[in-house]
Amino acid sequence: MIIFLSSGLFCLLMAAVGIQAQQTPINDLNAEYLGNVIRLSVAPLFEEVDAVFNDTQIINLTPGLATQCGFSFKFDPMGNAMFFASLQNCFSQNMDDKMFSLVMQFRLPGNHMTEDPVYRVGKTCSYTPWTSREILCDRNYMEVSVRRTLPDIQTIPKQPTGGPKARSGNFRRGAEAVASGYKMTAVVFSPSKNVMNVDEVQRKGYAIANTPTRLVLRSPHNAEETYLQNVAGVPMRVLSTSTFFEQKWLVTRVDATAVCPTPEAVAFTPEVITWYMPKHIDPLFSSDAFTMLEVYMGIDAKRLDTEEMAARNYSVLVTEAHIIVEIPVGAVGGYFKSHIQDDQYFVTYTIEPMLELLWIEEVAHENTSYKVLFPITTPPMARPPQVRNYTPLDTVPEQAVFVLELGTFNLDVELLNITFPTMVLTVAECNARGFNVQEQRSPDNTLKTFRMEVPFSDPVVFKERRAEQGVTTFTLQLIYGLVIFPEYAPFSHSAVVDAVLLDIVPPSVTGNCDQENFHITVDYRNQEPFFVVLVGKRLLNHEFAQQYLTEGDTDFTITLPFSSPDAVFESVHSSSVRSRLDVALLNPYNNMTIKYFSLACSFLKTLTECFSNGTMTALAVKVDSVPGLNPGQLTLSDPACGPTYSDDRFAYFHFTVNSCGTTRKFINNVMLYENEISLPDELEVKLNATTSSEEEYQLKVSCSYVANITRTLAFLTRPRDNEPFAETGTGRLMVRMRLAQDASYNTFHQEEDYPVVRYLRQPLHFEVELTTSSDPKVALVLDHCWATLNEDRDSRPRWNLIINGCENPEDPYRVVFHPVEADARVRFPPHVKRFEAYMFSFAGDAVEPSGQVFVHCDVVICDASSPTGGPCSGQCVNQDNLKRGRSCFMLFRPWQTITELIGSLSLSTGQRHVKDLFEECHVYVSSGYILWV
Repeated sequence: MIIFLSSGLFCLLMAAVGIQAQQTPINDLNAEYLGNVIRLSVAPLFEEVDAVFNDTQIINLTPGLATQCGFSFKFDPMGNAMFFASLQNCFSQNMDDKMFSLVMQFRLPGNHMTEDPVYRVGKTCSYTPWTSREILCDRNYMEVSVRRTLPDIQTIPKQPTGGPKARSGNFRRGAEAVASGYKMTAVVFSPSKNVMNVDEVQRKGYAIANTPTRLVLRSPHNAEETYLQNVAGVPMRVLSTSTFFEQKWLVTRVDATAVCPTPEAVAFTPEVITWYMPKHIDPLFSSDAFTMLEVYMGIDAKRLDTEEMAARNYSVLVTEAHIIVEIPVGAVGGYFKSHIQDDQYFVTYTIEPMLELLWIEEVAHENTSYKVLFPITTPPMARPPQVRNYTPLDTVPEQAVFVLELGTFNLDVELLNITFPTMVLTVAECNARGFNVQEQRSPDNTLKTFRMEVPFSDPVVFKERRAEQGVTTFTLQLIYGLVIFPEYAPFSHSAVVDAVLLDIVPPSVTGNCDQENFHITVDYRNQEPFFVVLVGKRLLNHEFAQQYLTEGDTDFTITLPFSSPDAVFESVHSSSVRSRLDVALLNPYNNMTIKYFSLACSFLKTLTECFSNGTMTALAVKVDSVPGLNPGQLTLSDPACGPTYSDDRFAYFHFTVNSCGTTRKFINNVMLYENEISLPDELEVKLNATTSSEEEYQLKVSCSYVANITRTLAFLTRPRDNEPFAETGTGRLMVRMRLAQDASYNTFHQEEDYPVVRYLRQPLHFEVELTTSSDPKVALVLDHCWATLNEDRDSRPRWNLIINGCENPEDPYRVVFHPVEADARVRFPPHVKRFEAYMFSFAGDAVEPSGQVFVHCDVVICDASSPTGGPCSGQCVNQDNLKRGRSCFMLFRPWQTITELIGSLSLSTGQRHVKDLFEECHVYVSSGYILWV
């Protein structure tokens, strides 16, 4: 089991001192202590770096000396540099292996007029406790430090040659070690068994040194005495030594081994870098019994916590044999670099992960700290540049412009010039010519493209007119000249782009409105239409054109109702609606917009109706400023009062003035009732959150009534040609017709319920009842029932529902008769007839829908015990029982709920005739009229 623990190491920042030779500010110079490594971040790039020894000696760090003494450098394409130093480097002041102080000097680029600016930075750190063995693998060297058991060995460094101000010195001689008679005499390398003295070791490029408590050995990765060993399938570079100390007749040996991974430890895919590190590094273990105490990952020598790794999509997997690190190509922490191979553009991705391990061997009870700084660079990946043509083709040639974009590149690529067929222009010259060359960067500032605009009218553009086709071709040939920094590697990219424009005059679009419609006229000016028309969001096709388009000689006109789904509502007022229609003419070849036209008008419409029975209706419409609105979620002031009907554009409300949060106030002699249509608060918040809009939907509706007014109502009867007569006596009958709320006929709509909402094809359940007779032998029969457009029962048009007691055979939705059973309310079932009709509206070529339907019935009173044929032979029963529905809504209003029949009643030949003041032989009953909107 791997246990992640704190390392127990700490840093005391004693000083970070900048000693400037000149007073030129530096952009960034940041020194950090990272365990047994010191990291300095420097920008801009430095030209030289020196070590300052004992505050007096300045030693220039050449690449060879940096490797031998424990220093490394890292540069990225953006001009940033990182400097890494081992805590046990050659030039640190070591105070009892507890405190370390390092002073470095950086020389930055200057100019030929002034001396290069020089900066010094010092860092003093504390590092305790040391482990038994510490191994550090950096990009250019491998280092091992072991605890030395010899008593009181001291290191006496020699002074560099060349005097106290020397720019360089011979530090390969390192040090001679003596302590109580002990002297470092020889180093034996394995497995070659080569023996070298201390001077030979340092001349070969190795470094060996004693500190107060430790022996330090350092080697370049590919030094002569290093060798490769396959460890768990991973090639590793090994340095193995034995150092001998002598004192008279006593010889003591100290073993030190360093093992570091090689580039072959990494596998690549286009998406992921995978680094394999052996868990049991065989050359470093004396047995298989060990415990891994810590596993840390980092970038550029700095540890990352779990949250940072997850944010960057890094992963570390510890298996039985390996520690596997996976890093996505392009992840944060690395950088891309551009390359040119055979004038082709490639990129590599570089990142420097760190693995830091701590383990303890159970037999020897010695712990090892193992740190690897491991730069990884992917193989070159081809990224062929592309020229994207964004040239708009919806203008005349005189105004057209090539819009080109070249990319995509890393940030280390710059555009130098552009070669046209007749000239070569620098970027500055292109801009002076009006080509508007711009560099555009990606949102994360990691990639760039180059955008350019070249007018069709510029001489560098080749033009060819094809009169027979009615087009002109414009061609632009160019070669982009680019360079990669900082190595100044040039490359180029060629492109040929063209555009074809129709030789036409753009059409004109005009429009106006009347009380109901938009009128849009498109004039294409004596040329064949070369465009398609987009009305709202719908293309003008053949079916659309047949319904709404009128053609002229060189133009056509689209006439569209203001409430068409192709238009949008901009605003709603108490007496008007503002609607807008957008029209676009599109190029059929590339869908570019040739002409755009928008027309908005206000249409006088009453959206709120007020009725004398105290009811109100209101129609709310969806407006363009609240595109995410669902009208079905609108409510009145009382959130429980939703719309009676709604779709994706409208919501219809029907309510009484004393409900749904309606308020009332008196203004002089007028009662004003007000309500508001809006979204509930929780839906309003959700709508604004999803649409990033602060628009709110609020529609105020109101009705006013005069408080003190007297109205006179009168009912006039119309005389009939044949007055009623009675053969044997007189009596009084009452027949009423009512609308049930559903098919159970248990509840009926009362006067205050009206108007009642019904949908097209929705069933209406009627009941006709003889109310005042208690004669069980009397039967009520429905003779004829029909519908008209007004209260005149003889008016036209007329649609028959019941003919001679039976359903109309020509009606596709026939009347359904329902049986009547005796119950607590119905004592005599023959006195009651029930039927079901389906809601409909009149429509025809010559008749406009009027918004109302009247239903009429002729009723016959018969002797149920002695039927004699005709209407008294019995009511038909519908066998088809067809039922359908449709999304439309209508209002049912009472017209005449009770017809009082006064006349004479006779029982003759089995049929009872009732003659009233209105109709001979038959009772006339009207159900009422039905409004639809």
